[in-house]
Amino acid sequence: MTGTGTASADWPPTPIRTGRLVLRAAEGRDRAAFIALFASPEVTAYTGGPRPRDELERTAPAVPGQRPRCFVAELDGTMIGMVTLDERDPERPGPARPDAGRVELGYLFLPHAWGHGYAAEACAAVLGWYAAAHPGEPVALCTRTDNDRALRLAVTLGFTEVERFAAYGAEQWLGVRHPARPAG
Repeated sequence: MTGTGTASADWPPTPIRTGRLVLRAAEGRDRAAFIALFASPEVTAYTGGPRPRDELERTAPAVPGQRPRCFVAELDGTMIGMVTLDERDPERPGPARPDAGRVELGYLFLPHAWGHGYAAEACAAVLGWYAAAHPGEPVALCTRTDNDRALRLAVTLGFTEVERFAAYGAEQWLGVRHPARPAG
């Protein structure tokens, strides 16, 4: 893996298999699903809104999402979403909190995959992978306070609210997940 301090695990990892999903690195066959994610008004309602599909068709690389810690969530051989663990940007609006960790969990799923628990299953598996690679490292999650589904999932995944702040024209929620530190 390339990058800064959190980049000690090999990338791409062996695909992670859950009860229903495969979490893996992006491939060329995922391009249409990536475009659908970022062009969807429903998917991007809390992340700045959709991008024009024709622009995405022109500009998306042959393999979108091909970067460390960007996992494709695959169901029955087809991409239904993505889960990311991105380095926290110090220039991003909001509180600079050293206790929030160095990475932030993000995810997007296509609307037909909503309401089935896939996001919870995929995010939990990715958090488990990260915890194994970086024992004791906290992970942040930031979402708008009016995104009820994301707030419920954050709590389900073990994130605890540490701060609320205004950014991007809305109130934001910052949560941190502190995994158990290994004994010894």
